[in-house]
Amino acid sequence: MHLNLFAHGCGHHSAAWRAPGSAVDRLGDVTWWEDLARTAERGRFDAVFLADGQALSPTPGPSWFLEPVTALTRATTRIGLVSTISSTFWDPFHTARLSASLDHISGGRAGINVVTSMTDAEARNHGMDRLPDHEERYARAAEFIGAVTALWESWPAGSPPTAAVPVDHHGHFFDVDGPLNIPATPQGHPVLFQAGASEPGRDLAARYAEGVYAVAWDLDSARDYRMDLRRRAAEYGRDPDNLVIMPGLVTFVGATEEEARAKQRELNELLPVADSLRQLSFFVGRDTAGWALDEPVPDLPPLAEFTGPAGRYATILRILASSPNGRPTVRDLLGYLAAGGGHATFVGTPEQIADEMERWVVNGAADGFNLMPPTLPGGLDDVVDLVVPVLQERGLFRREYTADTLRGHLTSRCRHHAA
Repeated sequence: MHLNLFAHGCGHHSAAWRAPGSAVDRLGDVTWWEDLARTAERGRFDAVFLADGQALSPTPGPSWFLEPVTALTRATTRIGLVSTISSTFWDPFHTARLSASLDHISGGRAGINVVTSMTDAEARNHGMDRLPDHEERYARAAEFIGAVTALWESWPAGSPPTAAVPVDHHGHFFDVDGPLNIPATPQGHPVLFQAGASEPGRDLAARYAEGVYAVAWDLDSARDYRMDLRRRAAEYGRDPDNLVIMPGLVTFVGATEEEARAKQRELNELLPVADSLRQLSFFVGRDTAGWALDEPVPDLPPLAEFTGPAGRYATILRILASSPNGRPTVRDLLGYLAAGGGHATFVGTPEQIADEMERWVVNGAADGFNLMPPTLPGGLDDVVDLVVPVLQERGLFRREYTADTLRGHLTSRCRHHAA
């Protein structure tokens, strides 16, 4: 299977920065991020992925700090390096040039995760009163990807500058003459990732992406999503097997299940409730400050009536509908969302975690996972040192790298999942 590290702040749990021994004072130190990348490379992960935003994060605690494009270029030799790029705020030429430079510098290990951004606060840092509407953002993203791809391909590798050809892109959102002033990169061009959840987002991912970061609370929703994207990819004339779909995964690992659940409980007890309610307000598009913590979560409108980040909202609706003990309380929901915002959460021994990962892959719910450790570096160390060896022993994960490029890592196919 495929594994990415999604490195984020002190960890994906909203209280990770408050935990004893957290690295909250090191987030501006590039060696902190480099150490995480080296650990993921020791675990033979496909890539390390950094999110990014254009304003302060709406989530509790510190999150992004250094810009992601150049943060990890010097630390590793084999693992892929994926940076988040906003098609709403970036322009194609700068994107193509920076990412192509990273691919050359890293020897063919670069990827970009194209997002459309989420908050009006980001828009106000780029001369806009608010974000464009959802449909316009995704139309811009599709044109953006087309222009960037044309620039990446405009100067063939091994050719003199005179062989470069203009792209002459003149669309609704962008005018780009080209060519790019950097020749084609070691892997042809950087790998394109996307994280579409809405209808236009899924179409964008199916049409262009090589890797997809997904939000899925349970196996059934993950399998439905993966099957839908594979179907859409085939309709665009693509081989669905060239699309690697990696749901986010939060893991709490212990020598026993009780120890793992104690780790989860101890972090949840550090949760800043007021901040968490503000985060929930962002996720559901309404003020939750007055919600009673120990009462059931109030009714929420259907997904079709929601105009915010569709993937996270759909996950919350899924949690509310599938809770085994009836409708969860607000306090319950905050706990579910605390680590990763509603991504799949596996709690148990290394063998139990590996069992569940294998079950998802075998049953067609994932090609691998975008690991979101609840704490860093401890949550990452637990997976690399305890879970990965179990996967390797079962023949589910590589023991050594067999490729030198990120695209090479991703095209090393898993043989165990259902189509």
